[in-house]
Amino acid sequence: MNTARIIGTPLSPSATKVMLLGSGELGKEVIIALQRLGVETIAVDRYPNAPGHQVAHRSHVIDMTDGAALAALIEREQPHLVVPEIEAIATDTLAALEQAGKITCIPTARAAQLTMNREGIRVLAAETLGLATSPYRFASSLAELEQATAQIGFPCVIKPVMSSSGKGQSKIDSAAEVAAAWDHAAAGSRVDAGRVIVEGFIDFDYEITLLTVRSVDQHGQVTTQFCAPIGHVQVQGDYVESWQPCAMHPLALERAQDIAAKVTGDLGGLGLFGVELFVKGDMVWFSEVSPRPHDTGMVTMATQTQSEFEIHARAILGLPVDVSLRAPGASAVIYGRHEAQGIAFDGLADALRVPGADVRLFGKPESFARRRMGVALATASDTDLARERAKLAASKVTPVIAS
Repeated sequence: MNTARIIGTPLSPSATKVMLLGSGELGKEVIIALQRLGVETIAVDRYPNAPGHQVAHRSHVIDMTDGAALAALIEREQPHLVVPEIEAIATDTLAALEQAGKITCIPTARAAQLTMNREGIRVLAAETLGLATSPYRFASSLAELEQATAQIGFPCVIKPVMSSSGKGQSKIDSAAEVAAAWDHAAAGSRVDAGRVIVEGFIDFDYEITLLTVRSVDQHGQVTTQFCAPIGHVQVQGDYVESWQPCAMHPLALERAQDIAAKVTGDLGGLGLFGVELFVKGDMVWFSEVSPRPHDTGMVTMATQTQSEFEIHARAILGLPVDVSLRAPGASAVIYGRHEAQGIAFDGLADALRVPGADVRLFGKPESFARRRMGVALATASDTDLARERAKLAASKVTPVIAS
């Protein structure tokens, strides 16, 4: 039996305290949603002045892959909930603290462990749960990678087992590209630079993210709900635009929901999960799952009655959620374009003049050419028009080096 928490008053002895491990743009929105519900928030990240640091009650800068430092901070802050928002965390430490009854990890420490490592989640999905996935092999050396790609065939996709947002990912078409892909994967891995997954290329029609929510119903029982599917376009493994709802064959949607329910049910706990799937006609393949809000789901800030961040905040507190769609909409990424500290943004007024458009600038202290610094959102009568509006609004925001 699961019941809703009694929410205290922030910065008082009654406070309900939630610690976010990872405080980028997604964590920032979760913090804002939690604060609206009267929660005391603690933002943790590996660099100072991260987006979530700017809105939390307190912030800390640590190497979250350092188990001793992470345990010491948790002991100091005594949060009621620990919410991982990125993959690069000492998940073994979270598991040990959870096992000892010292923390409640969202959704569970096991979920954080499995999804941090593509090997763990792929083995769970394909071999334990028997879900349809692309063919795959793992490799721990260039020689093993050469053998694995020969077995899988070309084209194929090579990813570090531990990375995020497309970092270190390559699609290759021949054996001549294997060595470069190995080097690229090593450079893009956040934790383990010595192991990769090789995935056979699926000839899919499109990709979706199915936001799947485990929350508590009025009877105190855990229930699973699904947001409308989100379509998205990726470039070099990183999302550049998304839209909701994504039109799907009814049987494909049913299969997608079945896959998502099985994966999230095995991971357990409460909260929102981003389940990524490949779709061709009415066929569906599992790709990945994040046990937290998803970057493609930023579109829900425009499209849904409750955004993915509000849903996540409510679900982890044991509160009711609403997954209903409010309007068709889309998102488009605003890149930094420059390698600089503290850049500025021109053209915001022009972007906001686009019908149905809105903009979120994340406040990241350092810009890179391909770093996501903001997102344009738009609603419309249909997703095609919404996508046009979102991309137009994004194009009008120009990052400039501040003088």
